[in-house]
This record gives sequence, C-alpha cells and structure tokens, in this order.
Amino acid sequence: MNRATRIEDLVTPDKALSMSGLDYMRGILSGDLPGPPIGATLGYELHEVDAGRVVFRGTPTFDFCNPMGTVHGGWYGTLLDSCMACAVMTTVPQGSTYTTLEYKINIVRPIPLGTEIEAIGTTQHSGRSTGVANGEIRGVADGKLYATGSTTCIVMQIASPRA
Repeated sequence: MNRATRIEDLVTPDKALSMSGLDYMRGILSGDLPGPPIGATLGYELHEVDAGRVVFRGTPTFDFCNPMGTVHGGWYGTLLDSCMACAVMTTVPQGSTYTTLEYKINIVRPIPLGTEIEAIGTTQHSGRSTGVANGEIRGVADGKLYATGSTTCIVMQIASPRA
C-alpha cells in the first residue's frame, strides 16, 4: 500500500471532494491514493472495501503494549475508529466529507501479541448529516471476538467554490 509520509503526500481537499467516499477508499486499497499515516504507525492496513463495509488487518506487537504488557486499549480504539468511520466514508457522496463525532468500544478479551486480527466496520445508517456504524475486532485465524464498537459520524456537504 502506498503510504503518506509527509503532509504534502496526502490527497488535496479538492481531489478528495471530487470523488465519492467509496471511490476514495478503493483508491487507497489499490495503492493509487496514499494510505493513512496512522496505519503505518500502529501496524495496520486496509484489506477490503465495499459499499458500507471496510476491513483493516493488523498485528499488535510489543510497541503497542501498556505498562502491564497487554495491548493498549488505544490500539483497539484506533482500529475500531478507523474501520467504522471508513465504513461510513464508503457511503459519503462526491462533494462531501465526514468525521467521527463519537465512538465507544468494548474490549471482550486481550489480543495475544503477534495475533493477526481484522477490524471490520459495517455501516448501519447513512444520511445527509450523520452516519452510524458498528465494528468488531476478530482473530484472522480463529475468528475469535476481541472487541466491539459503535460510532456516529457527521457528514458535511462542502459547497463548491463559485466561478
């Protein structure tokens, strides 16, 4: 995956607004658009994209542990925020943008270090001003549930500049 390493590597707002959210996410998956820098930092990447559904994959390492040696809750939260918000993004029309308003996670069990997981986001509602999605973190090899989440995103119509 093509990753942005500097602010200049990111897609310009005008280019982003010229595409639907689904086309934008598909561009990241294909490598035609840069992936989010946070994915490189936290060891996860986009794996699947469909309308209303996004999957990220990652493997927690020691770098993501809390002082007790278990995977930090912020790692779970970041992956769930990413997959849920990006699932909403796949439903956002051209000329619009979105951002997370709030999200909640429930950690069911600790992820053993080195376990490859999937963070699966699924849109439940997408309207003109809000989107709602759910998420799960599951083990790739065994399908074991590690965490769940829910989010509400704000969807914003961006006015095009006048000629």
